[in-house]
Amino acid sequence: MDSELKEEIPVHEEFILCGGAETQVLKCGPWTDLFYDQSVKRPKLLIFIIPGNPGFSAFYVPFAKALYSLTNRRFPVWTISHAGHALAPKDKKILKTSEDSNAQEIKDIYGLNGQIEHKLAFLRTHVPKDMKLVLIGHSIGSYFTLQMLKRVPDLPLMLPTLGAKK
Repeated sequence: MDSELKEEIPVHEEFILCGGAETQVLKCGPWTDLFYDQSVKRPKLLIFIIPGNPGFSAFYVPFAKALYSLTNRRFPVWTISHAGHALAPKDKKILKTSEDSNAQEIKDIYGLNGQIEHKLAFLRTHVPKDMKLVLIGHSIGSYFTLQMLKRVPDLPLMLPTLGAKK
């Protein structure tokens, strides 16, 4: 695996306006847009990492690269910052579109409820509804993940099957 990690693994950085707050998204793999990619090579699964505090997605890049390598580069691994925890450099464009519902401000986006709604807003706008998800939360990110599952119980999760024979 070490030799695989030494190979160049693409990581694309985006800054988006999500819920009214600047948000950094790091995308490991060649897929930068899952919504509009209708090719046969579009993955069927997204591994989505929600960090702990202080909410910096860059901290998880080595982990994301390892996951991407361990899945034989078949599935994208995306990491999202917490709302307002990462600011775009002055020379970096913040992406948004006029029909983007994420441009609408979320009330109390910097509180616990707002951070949960922030992640849900991102998934609604940037991930197709039929795409399976593997949600990975670290520390407070685990709490956010559990709350997201309570609020949207029909999230298309990839669940492990217990007792499956190999």
